[in-house]
Amino acid sequence: MNTDVKLKFGRKVISVEEARSVLSEYIELTETEIVPLSAAFNRRLAGDIYADHPVPHFRRSGVDGYAVCAADIEQATPENPAILHVIEHIPSGTVPQLTVYSGAASRIMTGAPVPDGADCVVMLEMTDALPLLDVGVSSTQVCIKKNIPIGSNITPIAGEIAAQELLLPQGSQIGPGEAAILATFGYSCVAVFRKPRVAIFSTGSELLNVEEALQPGRIRNSNSYMLAAQVEAAGGEAVIMHALSDNVEEVEVALLETLGKVDLVITSGGVSVGDYDVLVDLFGRFAGKLLFNKVAMRPGTPTSAAFWENRLLLSLSGNPGASFVGFELFAKPLIKAMSGCPTPYPEAITAYLDVDYDKGSAFPRYVRGTTHVENGCLRVKPSGIDKSSIMVSIKDADCLIQLPAGGSGFARGERVLIFPIK
Repeated sequence: MNTDVKLKFGRKVISVEEARSVLSEYIELTETEIVPLSAAFNRRLAGDIYADHPVPHFRRSGVDGYAVCAADIEQATPENPAILHVIEHIPSGTVPQLTVYSGAASRIMTGAPVPDGADCVVMLEMTDALPLLDVGVSSTQVCIKKNIPIGSNITPIAGEIAAQELLLPQGSQIGPGEAAILATFGYSCVAVFRKPRVAIFSTGSELLNVEEALQPGRIRNSNSYMLAAQVEAAGGEAVIMHALSDNVEEVEVALLETLGKVDLVITSGGVSVGDYDVLVDLFGRFAGKLLFNKVAMRPGTPTSAAFWENRLLLSLSGNPGASFVGFELFAKPLIKAMSGCPTPYPEAITAYLDVDYDKGSAFPRYVRGTTHVENGCLRVKPSGIDKSSIMVSIKDADCLIQLPAGGSGFARGERVLIFPIK
């Protein structure tokens, strides 16, 4: 059997898990770069972040009210309130000037430092302020109508975070909570992993650019834009390249010119067994290493991968549905891992089929699905017609439904595994 025939028809099939394992051996983290915190959202930290001071670094009031000595209000009730002299007002952002003593109270705002001498803060709703009637006396009195324990409504020093505590480990994705922590500790700029640059090629002489008018027998290149959106959602930087012809020499030149400029190359189309599947022809003559060219999955069985010029080349099926699924299974974890994600593979969760699914398969099937909750139960069904050539239903998919190989199908109500994709 010659090389071309073997590459098309003599392929060794491997599982999805094996293919992922093979690809993982070639993953390299991207370089570190420093960006403003305002530009770091959804990026991944390039190093551990530790607290350089405790939070809070002063005793902090958790409510609006009065800072008092708990011993002064032990017997306080609405019928028999404790009467205390108010000696100071403490707005947030100021430093108390006076020490609270027995019989005294300081009016305090949420977030303000608790003055020395006070060991609890009484909520404003539990008090009544009483102006003094003595002429020339400017202070007021407050009625405390409830007793509370020592420490109530006070966050102690380091009550949230201790000094030198690990705040965010390397690889953390910067979301709202992480941004708040970084800002709290003065990170106006932050070290993150550079976004992986991903070149996207679609193959096929039938492809038109999106701005071109339709022509008989030809279609617009939708796969490149679908894949580019997936790349960006995964944390990468998409670079849409021109569509490739079915000429193997032209394809080889185009890929060689691109490999050294990006972190990953993704192609769609040209990996099946047809006369014009140009990637198969390329793998028969190129100087790289073919990692695999057949995966036990539907759709996308001819998904292939190679290592060439120190870069990964992932070749997906040209059918939109198969290309979408192949990206989610293989390219998305690669991009996430390259950009520092410590857990790039999604966790499977259980759902119940909401419809009968009558397709059996020799290989595990990954069906684009749509989920909803019914009576507290997560249910899932295919998002539209389940054919790899169907493109319009991709927009409704929020998961992949994993259906095991074999059998004649699956009944409504059966438990299945799903992998969220949004």
